[in-house]
Amino acid sequence: MKEFIQHKVFKTIADAAQEIGVDAYVIGGFVRDNILKRKDPKDIDVVATGRGIDLAKNVSKRLGRTKVSIFKNFGTAQVVYKDLELEFVGARKESYNRNSRKPIVEDGTLEDDQNRRDFTINALAISLNESNFGELIDPFDGISDLKKGILKTPLDPDITFSDDPLRMLRAIRFASQLDFTIEAKSFKSIEKNKDRIEIISSERIVDELNKIMLSPKPSVGLRLLQDCGLMAIILPEITALKGVEEVDGQLHKDNFFHTLQVVDNISKTTSNLYLRYAALFHDIGKPVSKKFIKGIGWTFHHHEFIGAKMIPKIFKRMKFPLGDAMKFTKKIVQLSSRPIAVSEENATDSAARRLLFEAGDDMEDLMLLCEADITTRNEKKREKFLKNFAEVRLKLKEVEEKDKLRNWQAPIDGDLIMHTFNIKPGKEIGILKEAIKEAILEGEIGNSQKEALDFMIEKGKEIGLTIRSKEKDSDV
Repeated sequence: MKEFIQHKVFKTIADAAQEIGVDAYVIGGFVRDNILKRKDPKDIDVVATGRGIDLAKNVSKRLGRTKVSIFKNFGTAQVVYKDLELEFVGARKESYNRNSRKPIVEDGTLEDDQNRRDFTINALAISLNESNFGELIDPFDGISDLKKGILKTPLDPDITFSDDPLRMLRAIRFASQLDFTIEAKSFKSIEKNKDRIEIISSERIVDELNKIMLSPKPSVGLRLLQDCGLMAIILPEITALKGVEEVDGQLHKDNFFHTLQVVDNISKTTSNLYLRYAALFHDIGKPVSKKFIKGIGWTFHHHEFIGAKMIPKIFKRMKFPLGDAMKFTKKIVQLSSRPIAVSEENATDSAARRLLFEAGDDMEDLMLLCEADITTRNEKKREKFLKNFAEVRLKLKEVEEKDKLRNWQAPIDGDLIMHTFNIKPGKEIGILKEAIKEAILEGEIGNSQKEALDFMIEKGKEIGLTIRSKEKDSDV
């Protein structure tokens, strides 16, 4: 293990530890990720047998007075050195109150510290001490679990997960990020202790959920969440997608597994977290709108509008960001079926104009979702759908170049309407602005102020308005 602790900083930590008389070890994710040869990890956790904050101060001094950030409540200190973040903590043992994941902490040994770790692969430690510098300390055979791609707890999983239920989500997150398997005993323990997740804050849950959604293949984690029962607690709207009904011999597809495939598909083309969430939520209105109509079959009318209305409630409950992220997700879900209408034969330019008007700068993201939504195994159908969407892209480009409707701004504002007709603020202004917008979107007039002004004057006459006289105009 000595090959990846040759960096100057490890020798500095070793010297600083020896000077103040403590033992020091690199532990956790840095060790794991180096053995797995993941991209060069920059976060380094150092555990010291007592006086972790003192060690951080000494290391900082030796590195040239690098700033030390001390977090007394947690007994930790952080030193940033170049592109590395060094986290120092004293070795400790923990005990828990059942109603809280906040542990009662006592000073402990390295063994105590490794015992409290969530998984064997995160309990790996490397000595920074003179007597055995670079030696791997692996009391739970974490190396073997790394090689086999297995996640299991160092101690009894019921204790590990009950003490800190967030570890259940971390197990699923690591399985998703690393493409590992959760050991059967540990997974059964997650099923058994799933209700304990209710003591965890929404913010911590969302943090782990985000990491699952940003993993290379999010369906790995999403399916595990469903299988262990956590999904039903965290996102019941996704669990509601699962299952197939049959009436008169007619089935509908399982929208849960379809959704997982859509999320995986879009994850190949974007790392935009909330576009991935839009893929996860794009069909959540289907269980509510599902209806069987004789002679037609299963229908899900207006499911995208129903789903879009559900987004703010989910974001508020989960404590997702309520600003632009929520608006974007809601918008993509609501428009998720619209490009299909534009792809149909004989679709008018008007449909394309309206789509551009409503999607604005999010048009490309919307098209990525529509293309990811193609999950058929029939290759001919898949090619046909992709060709249709390619034609949609072409039509949208042509309409945009001609009409300039992306992030459209009305060519006539309320002030010009009031001045032209010598009227005060009132319903007539809204009527005229809406009529101008509709005329442009329907292609009756071009997207220019001159054409819009001529149209406005004629429309104004229809609703009983008269143009300001030249005498009054000259007084302005």
